[in-house]
Amino acid sequence: MRHEYYSYEQFITDVKALVAQTRSFEPDAILAIARGGMTLGHAYSHAVDNRNLFTVNSVLYDGEVRRSHAKLTNLPELDGFRRVLILDDIVDSGETLKSVLRVLHERYPNTDFKSAAIYFKQGAIITPDYYLKEADAWIDFFWEKDFLDA
Repeated sequence: MRHEYYSYEQFITDVKALVAQTRSFEPDAILAIARGGMTLGHAYSHAVDNRNLFTVNSVLYDGEVRRSHAKLTNLPELDGFRRVLILDDIVDSGETLKSVLRVLHERYPNTDFKSAAIYFKQGAIITPDYYLKEADAWIDFFWEKDFLDA
């Protein structure tokens, strides 16, 4: 499998582009899918000056090995929020995003949820509402690779 490195410099450019792309949604809360979406969620929340940043844990991969289903934990309390933007680094199979959306729609039927990712892979079972790039390789994000030897 071909690997592609994703740098911090590219991330800065992409956060700005994702903010511009999602601006009209005007989320009153941001939900980052851990772990991949946490760096994006943190940067995005600063860029739009929104402190209503939450996380949900989802595990679909053990390294490069895909599990049979996404395991979700630590679902946040989102009562009172009307528009929530869900962020992840990549929508690969779409299983994680689909699982998160299913649970959130069940718990918060009156909340408008939109999803955004830096990368999207064709063939995923769900397409994020917003994305910047299509991935055709395994993406090695700087937050996964650059600090491993520290």
